[in-house]
Amino acid sequence: MKVLVVGGGGREHALVWKIAQSPLVEKVYCAPGNPGIGTIAENVPLTVEDLPGLLAFAKEKGVGLTVVGPELPLSLGIVDLFEEHGMTIFGARRNAAIIEASKAFAKDLMKKYDVPTAAYEVFTEVEPAIAFIDRVGIPIVIKADGLAAGKGVIIAQSRDEAVAAVTDMLSGNAFGAAGSRVVIEEFLVGEEASFLAFTDGKTIIPLASAQDHKAVFDGDQGPNTGGMGAYSPAPVVTPDIHEKAMTEVMRRTVDGMAAEGRPYRGVLYAGLMIDGDRVKTLEFNARFGDPECQPLLMRMKSDIVPVLLAVAKGDLSGVSIDWHDKAAVCVVMAAGGYPGDYRKGDEIKGLGDAAAIDDLYVFHAGTAETDGKTVTAGGRVLGVTALGVTVKEAIDRAYRGVGAISWDGMHFRKDIGAKALKR
Repeated sequence: MKVLVVGGGGREHALVWKIAQSPLVEKVYCAPGNPGIGTIAENVPLTVEDLPGLLAFAKEKGVGLTVVGPELPLSLGIVDLFEEHGMTIFGARRNAAIIEASKAFAKDLMKKYDVPTAAYEVFTEVEPAIAFIDRVGIPIVIKADGLAAGKGVIIAQSRDEAVAAVTDMLSGNAFGAAGSRVVIEEFLVGEEASFLAFTDGKTIIPLASAQDHKAVFDGDQGPNTGGMGAYSPAPVVTPDIHEKAMTEVMRRTVDGMAAEGRPYRGVLYAGLMIDGDRVKTLEFNARFGDPECQPLLMRMKSDIVPVLLAVAKGDLSGVSIDWHDKAAVCVVMAAGGYPGDYRKGDEIKGLGDAAAIDDLYVFHAGTAETDGKTVTAGGRVLGVTALGVTVKEAIDRAYRGVGAISWDGMHFRKDIGAKALKR
């Protein structure tokens, strides 16, 4: 079978790496891909939003399965288009991908179907939003309604910061059209975890637990990013918490989406806040998390392709997933200045030295090839991901890989996985 993966980041590199291992697969294409992906698949010069181009390519090459990585093509309706043309594709249809494309929709859905979440209100005008901020108090969470590449959430620690965030978003200065509506919600205390599951709209199969590190600096300081690292398993997700996440969050959400006439097929990602034995839902994503995808797929023992096909064909019954007992840790190496302005074009050295480390893989995210050299081409550049018998061993191995790689101005957190060690 030929497989097309849509996207060009670290998540897609991990998907290509895992899919290419399947005995069912003879060839993998990736659009647009990146230099790391190009070592194990054929990169295709098509953008993720070029839906007609992607469809024409898949038909021309006789692609048997298309796997969608990022949220943008899902929200544009790539799955609907491919299915209308009789193509097998993994991902949520447009009317289901709204669970990520509109935070207001997701919050209203959670309220309607009793999925535990923070108290909230939705605003399109500044004055009522500020009145709500004054009523609820600080700290408070302000979210752009639409897609903002994982960066549309501001946790305001002062009234001035909250007012500035709301004003910036609603004026169109921050996040453009994505910020034309804002969701403002109470600040939740606890520890975050990422809970992902495959679903065909009825059956739900959870992936292993994981934890992302959103803030750019150590100790969860600084602005939110697309994710600075992740590890799996996450000890904060105890068997009891896992059961609550499945029954109170995933089951109610999948059933609620079906009741709304928006059957959800694909991978559903819930960002959870765990406080003692209580679970609340921060947000939903309609795709694999990045960087959670990297450690999760390194821990997945099963062939992923039968799972993706079963979801795409709408029947997950009888499917199961085996996991390695080992832990996995991904450390994201970013360009200096990220998530703000950052430089591109710096030569990356030491990739070969890192690749020589056993049980370690360097997933490319924002890289390019120039004059035969690999250079930086994005904010998040690499995801150095390692396995270990324990989380501590996986952390040490991942940072050994990070230590082998260098470029001017690189930045990474030094505390990925530290919360797991404390438990």
